[in-house]
Amino acid sequence: MAQKPAIPKGTRDFSQLEMARRNYIFSTIREVFALYGFAQIETPAMELMSTLMGKYGEEGDKLLFRIQNSGEKAAEAPEKGLRYDLTVPFARYVVQHRDTIQFPFKRFQIQPVWRADRPQKGRYREFYQCDVDVVGTNSLLAEVELIQIVEEVYRRLGIRVSLHINNRKVLAGIAEVIGAPDKMIDITVAIDKLDKIGVDKVNEELRERGLSEQAVTALQPILNLSGDNRDKLAQLRTILAGSEVGLKGVEELETIFNHLSFVNCNLPIDLDLCLARGLNYYTGAIFEVKALDVQMGSITGGGRYDNLTGIFGLPDVSGVGISFGADRIYDVLTELNLYPEDLQSTTQLLFACFGEDELRFAMQSATELRRKGMRVEVYPEATKMKRQMAYADAKHIPYVAIIGSNELAERKVMLKNMQTGEQCLTGIEDLKI
Repeated sequence: MAQKPAIPKGTRDFSQLEMARRNYIFSTIREVFALYGFAQIETPAMELMSTLMGKYGEEGDKLLFRIQNSGEKAAEAPEKGLRYDLTVPFARYVVQHRDTIQFPFKRFQIQPVWRADRPQKGRYREFYQCDVDVVGTNSLLAEVELIQIVEEVYRRLGIRVSLHINNRKVLAGIAEVIGAPDKMIDITVAIDKLDKIGVDKVNEELRERGLSEQAVTALQPILNLSGDNRDKLAQLRTILAGSEVGLKGVEELETIFNHLSFVNCNLPIDLDLCLARGLNYYTGAIFEVKALDVQMGSITGGGRYDNLTGIFGLPDVSGVGISFGADRIYDVLTELNLYPEDLQSTTQLLFACFGEDELRFAMQSATELRRKGMRVEVYPEATKMKRQMAYADAKHIPYVAIIGSNELAERKVMLKNMQTGEQCLTGIEDLKI
């Protein structure tokens, strides 16, 4: 009995059309990254578990894929896992290569990551991230550049988005003023789920995590501040007056907003105090980007991490970065039908032939055209012309060069425009499409 073909849940095959669309996303993002001076690196798919564990919070650690040791003696082999994100491997990379890189170090990565999550719409076990980070500077201009990159990427893709911003120092200040300074991580993990599970469930989780009823009650008005960003910052200054770290977070947010006003940023930005991003390594500004016209979770996110490299022996190196979720961006573009119309057309010209002699002439001509940079195919069989034309239609090839006995005698082709149906006899050296 033949085996039924299948792939693991949460993973996907990608067709030619899907790859054309994905490459459109990757190339758009890559071009914008390059505009701001970021250069590409890559890191291995697997990392040592000692590198990964403890960097993503309690819930993140549960989603790590572990790799069974193979090719090594079990007693000697360190445990390994598939990378959960690109940021922690990047921090490890910086420390390992610190003698050969220039600070501030600006890099981007476009690679897959893996999470042992429950598959659902917009959530996969294997997916690509497009990360851009700068390490080795405390300047908040880095945050401003990342926001500009977000604006430019989504402008080019045609997706309307809003950016939500907060600061982990503000969250630490909130934990202080409600009398639960030792519960900051518990608070951030819980309130980060507010959009998904609602305020009652968040409050229930806060109580389960050990917050007193008094602290939960004190937290409610803070999470429901109203007004524009300036109004919220002004209210926060009053609320956090007794917290030095909280006021530092407010100051950082004010600086970012002021810088953005100088660069004419038109991206809708919302100061969202419920935004926590449940990763333990964030220490300053944190970001999430959501599509305005599609019901989808965050499609871009990131933030400032002041000492992630310190875990690997290089302290006091601040960094900030964001990650574009390529798979979710793909779903948004598909739902909104925003891909360019000519995206499927990779081949510019197909040679269609009536006989073997014509086929040999087509092969010679195709070689000549490829050397000039034209993307050309030769249909490999001298079969019925209807079948060859159907092939060109299916692949959205805009032009077909037909070669019969008359064309072969003149060393020319009958060039057909597949959209208009127009035909003309032309020599290979004069062929223009």
